[in-house]
This record gives sequence, C-alpha cells and structure tokens, in this order.
Amino acid sequence: MAHTAPRTIVRTQERTTFRPRRTGRRHPLVATLMALPPAVLLFLLFGGWETVATQASSVGVMLGR
Repeated sequence: MAHTAPRTIVRTQERTTFRPRRTGRRHPLVATLMALPPAVLLFLLFGGWETVATQASSVGVMLGR
C-alpha cells in the first residue's frame, strides 16, 4: 500500500507531458458542429416536428402570444 501513491503521481505526470490540456474557449462553430449530430438524432428519435411545434406553442402561450 505504501508504494501506490508515488506510482499514481508518476502516471499523472506522464499523461500531462504527452497531451497538455488546452486552456481557453472552443470556437462557437466547432461547438455547434459537435452538438448538431446528437441533436438531429434526438430530434428524429423523439418525434421531430410534432415535439417542436408543441414546445413552441407552449412557450408562446407562456409568453402571452
């Protein structure tokens, strides 16, 4: 048990040297392209246009339009 901590530290240091983490923000277009395929899949899986129309109608009623 006494030797597990040093090995964990070495593994963590090795991972960070090979692939440093980026700092900053992702470009909005890249984020959109990443989110679009799952959004289309969910859109098709859960009813598509009917669900969108129902939600838009509910939001419209809530906003008083």
